[in-house]
Amino acid sequence: WYAYDSVTEARPSIMPYMDGYNRARPHSSLGKQTPDEAYAVRLPTGKLAA
Repeated sequence: WYAYDSVTEARPSIMPYMDGYNRARPHSSLGKQTPDEAYAVRLPTGKLAA
């Protein structure tokens, strides 16, 4: 258990975990995709209908 005096102090310790959770760890609720992969699939392609 860690105690930090501020968010600024905690961020360097927490961000590597958050990055791994969102970029590298597949989630069963997302069909074994990472959150980043699932989000990327839902982004608009930029193509507009004529």
